[in-house]
Amino acid sequence: MTDSARERRRLAALLAENGVLTSPSLRTAVEAVPRELFLHPGVFLDEGAVWRPVTAAGTDPAEWLKIAYSYDTLTTQLDGHLTADRTAQPVAGVPTSSSTTPATVVSMIESLGLTAGTRVLEIGTGTGYSSALMCHCLGADNVTTVEVDPDVAERADTALETLGFSAWTVTGDGLLGHPRNAPYDRVIATCAVRRIPHTWVRQTKPGGVILGTVGSWPYGTGLAKVTVDNDGNAEGRIIGRSSFMRARSQAVVPVAGDLSARTAYVDDERETKVSPALLDDWMPAFLAQLAAPGAHLVRAARADGTRLLYLFDPDLESFAEFVVQGDGWMVRQGGPVLLWNRIEETLVAWEAAGRPEIDTVQLRITQASHRYWIEGAPVLNWEHRLG
Repeated sequence: MTDSARERRRLAALLAENGVLTSPSLRTAVEAVPRELFLHPGVFLDEGAVWRPVTAAGTDPAEWLKIAYSYDTLTTQLDGHLTADRTAQPVAGVPTSSSTTPATVVSMIESLGLTAGTRVLEIGTGTGYSSALMCHCLGADNVTTVEVDPDVAERADTALETLGFSAWTVTGDGLLGHPRNAPYDRVIATCAVRRIPHTWVRQTKPGGVILGTVGSWPYGTGLAKVTVDNDGNAEGRIIGRSSFMRARSQAVVPVAGDLSARTAYVDDERETKVSPALLDDWMPAFLAQLAAPGAHLVRAARADGTRLLYLFDPDLESFAEFVVQGDGWMVRQGGPVLLWNRIEETLVAWEAAGRPEIDTVQLRITQASHRYWIEGAPVLNWEHRLG
């Protein structure tokens, strides 16, 4: 086996040069933990319409290390079951497990502010690479990591044990945390969730920090960092953009079937005040999810090629359909809630406030609700009641 020590040092130097890696103990961990060990049996490389399988066993060792220490996210599973050793040909599929780009992994761990003795709960073990970095910094007994997929969990546990890290590896739904080892000083989630579960808040010590990606869409999601108080609440802000695969139990079911039938009964039809094409941008997409948290954006086209956009909220039985008309857009809405009205009001207020970025969004979590707001903009204030 080709020694990867040189590649590890190169990666650590690159992360430090880019301002991502600042902690001496974490730099030592990056230089010590072999990322390639956590990529077995292989990865899928994106080739546009298909994924090309690459295995450690079937690849030149030098080339394998080049892949393993790239700055990219590497997909390790498709469709909830397929790994690179189970197919010899390029395949289509949906990524369901990956080794996240080292810059994101290290940046998130840096954001936790780990010190000696910190006890961490990780939601979404994945390959186990981030678990290994934290084990190296804190000791394996201080790291509990939860993975919903038994096969993924087993591969991660094997890799961790190979390095001598007997961490608390748990197979289960990470949204429930792991109360057996609670309370924790830090919680870090490497999957996206609709909202920070209050179970994580309850399992975190007062003064402890929770870090996780919130949002329902594949993009337009934010990295929330909140601190737990003495009353079982948590408050903080969105510290930046973030993109992760969804928690399995919150996977979005694609809207299918006859879309024209779903939009047949219209309660409101008018020109839009702002273009729904704004939802292609990250911050407007994030705001749309705050304004209408159950809505899904669907793109389609008519037989003649006319571009169509839809918003559907299956739980509210509401929809909005957008059609290009001249230089603008028409919106047709139906159902108990006029989805676009909610989102449009938010986007108009956001533009009037000078288009603040995602890191201006603050949030407070209680057992009864999640509240998000942007200071100085009264309309940009959303409260999501639970239950």
